[in-house]
Amino acid sequence: MSAVTIAPAVNEAAPGTSAGRTLEAVRRRGVLRAAVSRGIRGLSLQGPDGWTGLDTDVARAVAAAALGDAEAVQWLPSAPADRLEALSAGDAELTVCNLTWTVRREAQWPVLFAGVTCYDGEGFLVRTDSGIDDPAQLAGRRVAVQDGTTSAANLAAWYGRRGLAVEPVAFPTPADTLAGYASGECAAYVLDRVALAGERAALPDPQAHRILDTAISREPMAAAVRDDDADWYRLCRWVLQLLTAAEHHVDEAGEGRREEALAQAASLAGPHGPAVGLDEGWAARVLAAVGTYADIYERNLGAASGLGVPRGLNELWTRGGLYYPVPLQ
Repeated sequence: MSAVTIAPAVNEAAPGTSAGRTLEAVRRRGVLRAAVSRGIRGLSLQGPDGWTGLDTDVARAVAAAALGDAEAVQWLPSAPADRLEALSAGDAELTVCNLTWTVRREAQWPVLFAGVTCYDGEGFLVRTDSGIDDPAQLAGRRVAVQDGTTSAANLAAWYGRRGLAVEPVAFPTPADTLAGYASGECAAYVLDRVALAGERAALPDPQAHRILDTAISREPMAAAVRDDDADWYRLCRWVLQLLTAAEHHVDEAGEGRREEALAQAASLAGPHGPAVGLDEGWAARVLAAVGTYADIYERNLGAASGLGVPRGLNELWTRGGLYYPVPLQ
C-alpha cells in the first residue's frame, strides 16, 4: 500500500517480554484464524481473488504485525449466532464479523472488544418506488432479517416505543435474506446500513432500491478477542489504533508528504512492539500491507469500491467523525 520500509518479522519475543499464549500459538501454526461473515460485500466477501472487505483488511493488519505476512490468514465464515462461539471455543484468535460491541456480549462471553472497526446503525433497504421514506411506514409489514442478529430486538424496541410493530422474517444466511427481500416476500431488508450498501449492490438493479436515511440503533462494529491473554488483546488494540493514528499523521502532513507521515507513525509505534512480543518493525509492516484506516475504508466502502458509502461517523474527529486515536508515543 505504501513505500514504508518493511522490517523482517521477528518470530521470538524480545528478551524480558512475553509474547502471550495466543501469539505463540499463531506463530506455531503459521496462520491467524479469523472469524468473518459468510458474505457481505464491503465487509467480508469471498471472490475469485480471495477475501475482500474492511473486516478482512483488519485481520490482514493483525497478521502482518504478528506473522510478517498479511495473507497468512485462515478465514472462518461464521453465522451471526456463531461469531463469538468460534472465538471462545478456541477455534479462532480474532473475530471481525460486523459484530456490534455491547456490554451484554462482553458480560456473557469470555471475550473483549479490542476496538471499533466501523461505526454504523441498523437501517432499512426498500424499493425506490414503494413510496416509503420513513421506517414508521413499514408498520404492520413483513421485513427480512438475518437469523442470529440483533435486528429483531432492535425492531421491537424502535417500533414498540411508538406503539407500532413489524413482522420480522428471519432467514439463515445473507444470501437467503437478500433473496427473501428481492422476491417481494418482505417489504424491507433490515441490517446495519453499511452492510446494506453491499447487499443493495448485489441486486440486479441497485437503483431500484434505496437505503432509508433513518438508523434505528447504534452499531459500533468491533474486533473481538478472547479475554484470557492481555498481550494478544493489546496487540490487536495497538494495530487498530495505528490505522487511525497513521491517517491522522497523513492528514496533518498533507498527501504530498504521505510517505514521510507514514514513516513517522511507524517509527513512533514500532518501539513498543517488544512489550507484546513483536519486533520494532511491526507497525511498518502493517502500514505497508493495508495502509491507513482511510485507505481501508476507501478501498472497501468508499467511491473506489463502487459502494460509495460516506465516511460519516467513521471520519477522524477533526472532520466531524468519532475516531480519536490515542497517541503513538
